[in-house]
Amino acid sequence: MQVSLIIAGLVLLAFLVSVPCGYLRQNYSKYSFMWFLLIHLPIPFIVLLRLKAGFGWQVIPLTLGGSVAGQIVGGYFSRRKK
Repeated sequence: MQVSLIIAGLVLLAFLVSVPCGYLRQNYSKYSFMWFLLIHLPIPFIVLLRLKAGFGWQVIPLTLGGSVAGQIVGGYFSRRKK
């Protein structure tokens, strides 16, 4: 399997894990404990996926970008529902 395909899968998983957290984050006031927790909750899972896939720190910006995008999309869906 190509390395770029594995990296794309990691970014997609980072995105998918972060969408529910971004959705739930919209229900809490900004800078509250739960708001902070929901932003950082997917990070250990994403780090574990990255390490199990055998990648080093070089792919952190890509997975971080996927996670931020997931938070934004989740927040968008939560605001749109209201």
